[in-house]
Amino acid sequence: MPQFNISVQPTNNENIVKFTANSFLVQTKSFEFNNIDECQNSPLAQQLFYLPFVKTVYISQNFIAIEKFNIVKWEDVQEEVASNISDYLNSGELVITENSLGEKNPTTVYAESTPNPSVMKFVANKALTSNSFEFKNTEEALHSPLASALFKFSFVKEVFISANYISISKIDEIEWQIITNDIREFIKNYIEDGKPIFSDAILQNKSVNKTTSEEDIDYSDIEKEIISILNEYVKPAVESDGGNIAFDSFNEDTKTVRVVLQGACSGCPSSTVTLKNGIERMLVEMLNGKVTTVEAING
Repeated sequence: MPQFNISVQPTNNENIVKFTANSFLVQTKSFEFNNIDECQNSPLAQQLFYLPFVKTVYISQNFIAIEKFNIVKWEDVQEEVASNISDYLNSGELVITENSLGEKNPTTVYAESTPNPSVMKFVANKALTSNSFEFKNTEEALHSPLASALFKFSFVKEVFISANYISISKIDEIEWQIITNDIREFIKNYIEDGKPIFSDAILQNKSVNKTTSEEDIDYSDIEKEIISILNEYVKPAVESDGGNIAFDSFNEDTKTVRVVLQGACSGCPSSTVTLKNGIERMLVEMLNGKVTTVEAING
């Protein structure tokens, strides 16, 4: 049994705090509880509702998000809550009851083309991850059972998992119309069976190609502005195309921004045009000349 450690992560909502574990609590399912009567299948949520300030409990993958009533401030109670959650998990008690975890997980998956002809996006009606992970080969997929299983298809070249979708890059020798249905059905059945998307090791493995969390780095004011623009204006469009864009660095002397392109955007023939005509122009105009150039790194 893993030894659980809990870290406290504030959110944009001052009433909600995330308590993040170093191991997975659940995999493809997420659970939301609005009162103690709703959480008969979660002994942990029941314990949390005994705290008088707890309004809502949300359990997903490797974190528990708690919304509080306004009767306390998080800074006064969050460390105690984190300690209580850690003690509970390390006692070996269940997060979710066996019956709930064993239920079939009805899932729909549909395929969506992307601007990159080599990449198809497979979208599920379930959240798969709260981060973005890119796997270029079977060695990189060591800590993702789902990605490892997909690489067993001889035509799968790369796998990118983010939010509720999987972008798959294929080899050139085969056409999408031949393999799309097979992949879609495989992903659907995999999720419905409740099989793991990731192993616990991926949470600590620094070699995994994961998008860096913006909470992990102390950025300058200009870097924060750049990230904000990318997140608000660029990332949603990129994600809709099955890819991801992440801030890498900013050189103040040359006024150059470097970004990482992942998923369908990595190696996409149209990505250079999009970068110059869209992202670069936007940053130049919105930041009043503080940025003049954007360069891309394929993930």
